Amino acid sequence: MTSPSPRRVLVTGGAGFVGVNLAPALATLGYQTRCYDNFSTGRLDDAKRAGFDEVVEADVLDAEALADAALGCERVVHLAAQCGVPASIADPVTDADVNIRGTLNALLAARDAGSQGFVFASSNAPLGDITPPAHEGMVARPTSPYGASKLAGEAYCSAFARSYGLPTTALRFSNVYGPYSYHKGSVVAAFCKQALSGRPLVVYGDGAQTRDFVFVEDLCRGIASAVSDGGEGGVLHLGSGVETPVIDVAGKVAERFGGTPIEHQPSRAGDVPRSGADISAARGRLGFAPSMTLDEGLDRTVAWFRESDA
Repeated sequence: MTSPSPRRVLVTGGAGFVGVNLAPALATLGYQTRCYDNFSTGRLDDAKRAGFDEVVEADVLDAEALADAALGCERVVHLAAQCGVPASIADPVTDADVNIRGTLNALLAARDAGSQGFVFASSNAPLGDITPPAHEGMVARPTSPYGASKLAGEAYCSAFARSYGLPTTALRFSNVYGPYSYHKGSVVAAFCKQALSGRPLVVYGDGAQTRDFVFVEDLCRGIASAVSDGGEGGVLHLGSGVETPVIDVAGKVAERFGGTPIEHQPSRAGDVPRSGADISAARGRLGFAPSMTLDEGLDRTVAWFRESDA
């Protein structure tokens, strides 16, 4: 076993949306960063621009490559995943393979490298159709394969903490938006891409369904705090703490693109009617305090999409 070098963090899925925003947040805290990504959606140029000290091209299903990448890393942040409810419903086998076996591989790599902390990117999806705000004391009843696979990842984190003494924290992300989200299918990114291509903004159902929209830089400060915390944090919710109807966000994005029309389509299977997080536990444990308002965040996100021509 190689002894971890101080202040080095392995970030799986580091070239993706959250990863490229996380690297600067970790650098601000004095960490060296190693990006691990198969570039199926993330981009090498983005990883380099984000300031990662090292970049490793490999897949989380390659257990040997992942174990090698974890060597010398004091912490591991596991972001790599199959993201999204619709994709999991269309192909639950791939969803399980990437999100369960990939997470197990990452945990094994962290354990065998002697890492001193593991942070897992989860979601509110394990809770399923609940009455918000979501909190850590709720019983998980996922309504999609994606939610089930993320719940399995949380369970493995708990098991590794107790079986092997690896401190783990599972962070349940709310609906994240912001720069570098061009490959995401989440609400704000989808609206921006539709507007840029001259298409109507697609709202599923009547749009009254709510989501908790958290700006990516706020989220990444929370992740970086969990990395620094290093202890066994269990499960924590990271969001804005505010529920917003999807139709309201569609209106705000449409206005920023000069009045793009909005089109309603049938509701999708697996989508929950309401989603919002109680972030008090993360505030108490990590000092998590999101500061970006939705309007400010949308201004920055739309400006980035326009400038990048994503």
